[in-house]
Order: sequence, then C-alpha cells, then structure tokens
Amino acid sequence: MQSAETVLGVLRERGRRGLPCNELYRQLLNPQLYLLAYGRLYSNKGAMTPGVNGETVDGMSLGKIEHVIDALRHERYRWSPARRVYIPKGRASMKLRPLGLPSWSDKLVGEVIRLLLEAYYEPTFSNSSHGFRPRRGCHTALRDVVNTWTGTAWFIEGDIAQCFDRLDHSVMLRILGEKIHGNRFLRLVRNMLTAGYMEDWVWNATHSGSPQGGVVSPILSNIYLHKMDEYIEKVLIPECARGRVRKSNRAFHRVWAAMANARKRGDLTKVRELRKQLHSMPSMDTQDPGYRRLRYVRYADDTLLGFAGPKAEAEEIKEHLAQFLRDDLKLELSPEKTLITHARTRAARFLGYDITVLHNDRKISGRRRTVNRTIGLRVPRSVVSAKQAQYKERGKPARRPELLNQDDHVIISTYGSEYRGIVQYYLMAGDVFRLARLQWVMETSMLMTLANKHRSSVSKMARKYATTIDTPHGPRKCFEARVERIDRKPLVGRFGGIPLRQNKKTVITDRRLAPVTIKRKELVTRLLAGRCEACGRVDEVEVHHVAKLADLGRSGNRPPWADLMAARHRKTLVVCGSCHADIHGTRPAPALTE
Repeated sequence: MQSAETVLGVLRERGRRGLPCNELYRQLLNPQLYLLAYGRLYSNKGAMTPGVNGETVDGMSLGKIEHVIDALRHERYRWSPARRVYIPKGRASMKLRPLGLPSWSDKLVGEVIRLLLEAYYEPTFSNSSHGFRPRRGCHTALRDVVNTWTGTAWFIEGDIAQCFDRLDHSVMLRILGEKIHGNRFLRLVRNMLTAGYMEDWVWNATHSGSPQGGVVSPILSNIYLHKMDEYIEKVLIPECARGRVRKSNRAFHRVWAAMANARKRGDLTKVRELRKQLHSMPSMDTQDPGYRRLRYVRYADDTLLGFAGPKAEAEEIKEHLAQFLRDDLKLELSPEKTLITHARTRAARFLGYDITVLHNDRKISGRRRTVNRTIGLRVPRSVVSAKQAQYKERGKPARRPELLNQDDHVIISTYGSEYRGIVQYYLMAGDVFRLARLQWVMETSMLMTLANKHRSSVSKMARKYATTIDTPHGPRKCFEARVERIDRKPLVGRFGGIPLRQNKKTVITDRRLAPVTIKRKELVTRLLAGRCEACGRVDEVEVHHVAKLADLGRSGNRPPWADLMAARHRKTLVVCGSCHADIHGTRPAPALTE
C-alpha cells in the first residue's frame, strides 16, 4: 500500500501535466489517507459535534477505518443526511445562516476526498482564484489588486446569487467527469451531494448546492467556479485587451519641457510650480481609445473585475459574464449587488475593504510623488460603525454581562483577540488609523466589564492592568492580566499594543497545503502503537476524546484516567475497549500502571 505522501504527490504531478485520473476511487481504499485525514480533523472544534446519528470522533479506531474502507470497496457506503442548524452571521447580527453538521464518518471520508481532489486540481486552478486555497486568502487577493490594477477606470463587482446553494449537481458531475474517468468515484460524489439534510427531524432533499458544513464543499465549489475563471481569462480578457501601452500625455510632456527650461534659466520658483503641476497630471493619456485592459480576481463567490475603458464596454462585459453563468453554470448574478463603479469617484466593496483609485498627492519618506491612478485600500466607515455597535448600548460603550463570571485574564484576552483579529485584517488599509476609535470603545467596554465584576471603577481597573510592552515599532501601552503557574509559562491575556500603522506586506492565508513529506501526527503514532495508555495492555485500541480539558473537572474530583489526560495536557487518550467502556460507564476505571 502506497504512503499518503506518494499518492498525493502522484496526483499533483498528474494535475500539473493535465493527465486524467482513471483510478481515483481505488485510492479511497488506502488506510494511510484516513490516518492523515484523522490527524487533520480530530483537533477541530466540530469533531465532537454529533451528526444525526450521534456519532463523533470519540471512539475512533483502526477498526472504524477498516469498516469504512470495506463499505467503500463493495460500494455499500451510505452518506447520512447532515443535521441542519442555524447560527448567527455575526456576534451581534440578528440574521441566521444554515449550517450542516455531518456525522464523523462522513467527515472522515469527505476529508479523504478533499485531499485527493485538492492534490489533483490545485495545480490547475487560476492564479486569480484566492478563496479556500492553500497559502492564499483575502490578503493575497487584495495585494494582487493593489499591485497590478493601476490605471483601472471601472470596477465590476460580481456577486453570484446564493452561489453555494445553487451549484447544479449535473453540471458539477459533468465538470468532474472531464478529468476523473471513473464512474464509481462520480457515483460516490453524487450520493454525497444528494444525501439531504435533517431539520426538526424531517428529511429534506438537496436538489442543488454543495453540502454546507462539509469539508469537501470548498474544493467542489472551486472546481465548479474554475470554469468561470477560465471563461474570463481565456475569452473576456483577450477580447478586451487592446494596445501594447497607452499613448503619452502631450500636456504632461509640455509641462516637463517647460520645467527643464526653467531649471536652465535658474528660475527655481517656476520649477517648483511646474513640478507641483506635474504631480497632478498622468504621464499617459487616460482616454486613449486604442488602449483597453481587463483584470480579474475571485475569492470564493466574490468576484471583482477592473476595466480600463469606457463604461459602455464595461456594461457589455457584465452582460457577457451573466450570460455565461446562466447558460453554462446555471447560476445568476445578483442584480442588486452586481455593480459598475467609477474607480476614481467612488469605491468598490470587496472582501470588507473599500477599493478606489487614488488621485491625490501624498508625502512619503520626506519626498513627494504622485500616486495618481494607483489602487488604494480603505477601511469602510460602515464597518467601523458596525464593529463599535457590538460594544455599545444607547450609543455609549457598555459592559458585557456574559463575561462577568470569567477570570480577568479571560475577559482581557477575549477583548484582545477580537480587537487583534479586526486590526490585523485591516492593516493593509491606508487609513487603518480609523480603528483608533474602535480601540477606545472596546477598551472602555472591557474596563467597564472588569469594574462591574470587581465592584470597582474604570480608572482603578485601568491602573491595575495597564502595562508597556516592546514591539517591533518600539514600546506600546496595553492592558495585560497574568496567571502565574508552577513550572509552566503564565497565562497572559492582553489587549492593545498593536500600532495602527499600514503594513502592505501583512498576510493572513486560509490554510496550508498538505506537504509532500507528511509528518505523522503524534496521536496517529499512539493509535498505531496499539497500547492502552490506561491499563498498559496491548490490544485493539480506540481514542477517547474530550472537547476541552475543562470538561475533565477539577483535581481531586475526577477519575484516574482524567488525571492522566490533565497531566499530559492532552484532550485524547488511547485506551482499550474495556477501559473506554469504563470511562463512559459507571464502573470505576482500573488503576493506572506505572
């Protein structure tokens, strides 16, 4: 049996060379891939969330893998319907979005399918696609826009209406069938897509869309929307491209020549006036009728096109794209959200940023230079207001009652992580300093929460937890709470200390690609060892999981197996079947061996 890294490496090479997959279903019978998938999934928070059959990661064993492989070998594996729940779209949002909760076995098989599909298709995906891809994310998409979209005149904001709910199953299977030549694998995917979902214990069919909440959904949606990437890059962009370079702006060069003559005459006052005039003028003819360019970027179902040309042609591009989606992919552009925005006078909204074209002078490093027609990123004012509203009541900062029973370091670290996530996401914006108001609101809300808990005042809490830390930009003030621990690093909760200074090189990527040389997870090694960590017996073993260490209880009030997990600081314990039954039963667990 080939190792997981060998299988994935071969698939990547076949994808890179454009060769078809003829035996992909056979790779689903490789237990090494399931061990790799288990090592990637077991630590996720959703691993302990039960599906419709109540199955979770707890009790995972080599026997379960063998049972799944045997069912797949004889094509007897059946997908369970996902348990549908509704979660808020944001912490303070009243809107809900549906989420499917698959069973553990379906998650495991889905992760193996995702590993295989990602290894094969990832080398074929467009460089314009950034969503749900290794080493890519929102920041890489935004950086692509900033670095290559200079001279854009119009933004075409594309929004596909209910994209992931409307992915056509027949189109999906047709696209997969172009490269995957194996009916058994395609039948397995079709059964997964049509497994349905349970809501209020009523089964509902899924006639379209990818399984929401399933680990394989992102790669399936990227495979589907890759057809749109190909259409734009191979049809629309070549059709729109016209001219090698823009014509020179004659007015710019006349001013340049006048400035050179003034310098020769020694008229420095005139030189300064003409240089200032140059900074507000483009060197190229922005209305050149012989020059056209179309640029494109996509993150998941959010698309943005930048067009250098007249608005009438931008309207035609929008119509061509809408027709292709409708005819070939059975999708529709949302009329309300698909906009054509003038790049210089208005801002396009993409991935939470306002994107515009700059046309003002800016002072950089003591020099003055023009930034006309370059791309600028801004923090939307509506975003700042919405974030502040989560920490306000009646227009003023307010305490958070749900945190009053938490330790001080938990309260500060909760505020700190929320603030840090917002700031780090918007560090690419030229006006990230606008988040200073949000910082004050969150800081006041945090201090009010602490003051309410301790029946104290905001000023006393500020003096108690204020400190100064060293950062790459020098000392910064922040708030910090520490919990000292014996022979271990202290628990530290920290709020602030992040300079609100633009960082164009900041990167937050979605995830990493499974490396060619895969380091086996420690838990998988323990599972393969086959030794019970509670009684020491060598036998068939399974893994006991807990959602968090706090569930083990306090020292002195917990059984020996829980003490062992707490001492190892592990949420997993490899045990034999009888010990696992004791853990979940009422009988006391056997004494631990030395």
